[in-house]
Amino acid sequence: MPVRSLHSSVLRWPEREVVGEALRQWARAVRSQHPDVLRVGYFGSYAAGRAGPGSDLDVVLVVETSPLPFAQRSRAWDLTGLPVPVDLLVYTRDEWESMPPDSRMARVLRDTTVWV
Repeated sequence: MPVRSLHSSVLRWPEREVVGEALRQWARAVRSQHPDVLRVGYFGSYAAGRAGPGSDLDVVLVVETSPLPFAQRSRAWDLTGLPVPVDLLVYTRDEWESMPPDSRMARVLRDTTVWV
């Protein structure tokens, strides 16, 4: 989230490097607690280097399996330690591997995801 400068009322949005490092730390913690996590990556404005004030972090998680429907999976993950809002997509291995290669989302994820 934005932080207040020590001597100013101006709010500063976290730098790209700070957000990236926070995600790497989050990914390490998640992997140690959840061995079914296969991959963690980010895409969108942070991956493209276009993030600015107000940008959220688009994260993709690939897990071995999940009993939850796709639309409910992201709620199961604690993202509060990350310094910006997060839009999380959680795919199972089967869903990831069977994603239609010609779909727009598959192309975006395949071509732009930065894996951590």
